[in-house]
Amino acid sequence: MTTSLSSAKRARQNEKRRLANRARASAVKTAIRRVDQAVAAGKKDEVAKAIANAFRSIDKAARSSVIHKNTAARRKALVSRKAAALKA
Repeated sequence: MTTSLSSAKRARQNEKRRLANRARASAVKTAIRRVDQAVAAGKKDEVAKAIANAFRSIDKAARSSVIHKNTAARRKALVSRKAAALKA
């Protein structure tokens, strides 16, 4: 347990932030998974929506430092390659 009021507050804040960060990271993974599913199904209209959603969540995660900006760029490139494979 914490020994002071300020350290107790820090512990509460850290736990809140940890949960928010986990949720945001999970949203990124889910968005990428939805792109994979749409590509596998071959539905081009769903792929476009899924890509927009994936880019949005990846950018949000990078903006809030849940993932590094280079990791975000790499994941966006991965998603783009998967979508391009469907069009080819």
